[in-house]
Amino acid sequence: MPMPEPAQPSRADHKSRSRVPPFALLSIAVAIACGLVFALPRPARAFGDAGSFDPRVLLTGNQTGPAHESAPARWSWELVQRTSAPARLHPSVVHADDLSIVGAPFLYWSGDVELAPLTGAEIGGLRRFLSLGGVLLVDDAGAGERGEASAFGRSARREIARVLPDATPIALSLEHVVFRSFYFVRRAEGRVEGPPSLDAIVRGGQAQVLFSEHDLGGALARGPSGIWERPVVPGGDMQRERAIRLAVNVAMYVLCSNYKDDQVHAPYLMRRRALSTP
Repeated sequence: MPMPEPAQPSRADHKSRSRVPPFALLSIAVAIACGLVFALPRPARAFGDAGSFDPRVLLTGNQTGPAHESAPARWSWELVQRTSAPARLHPSVVHADDLSIVGAPFLYWSGDVELAPLTGAEIGGLRRFLSLGGVLLVDDAGAGERGEASAFGRSARREIARVLPDATPIALSLEHVVFRSFYFVRRAEGRVEGPPSLDAIVRGGQAQVLFSEHDLGGALARGPSGIWERPVVPGGDMQRERAIRLAVNVAMYVLCSNYKDDQVHAPYLMRRRALSTP
């Protein structure tokens, strides 16, 4: 299926591009964040280097992996193919109580069964991650066709309420930047159609916790043979394409967000990399 061409870069972007060595591959990421459009030409780095989008799999309790094992890697692959932004083709896995949880700005938490209550150390880890500006996507892989939350979705919301007791999820407007950061997405969709939007906990003007009752990973999952692992209902291939576009938008939203801690995290942020270009 042909994909729409991203917006053409501005004259300033062409000037910036002229300074890139001719042998370098360009990494172009177009994002709308805080009402601005960023065209970010950069030399592409090897996958896995600092600065790449990493759909890190969050594990808590007895979880051993994401609901759809191939989904995170496919997410990275789609981002690279469609935007040229760098991404890790072998995404990381991190436990909520691991100190490395703050090592990158994004976490992907998926499942289809009820979660065990978070331990104190897991709550502390997630609080620190979010306090530094991290973004967490909670993806309900067991959601019903109309977006009915599964035991995972209900328990994930329960546990996030323990992590952020003073925060309440709200439905994001479809004008929110997450629906416009690369593609113009008219509604949220995944393996199932679900509700039209994503619920989110917004802190400091940033949507930090995104709740999807769409099984986004189920639309992304693809086996080694190249066959999609799960059927998409009710919209089939067109719905899958729209779900992939939403996943790309989420990645671009993360790459253009501000994430800070004691360590050097500037390489993770495409916007900051662009600002540091000579």
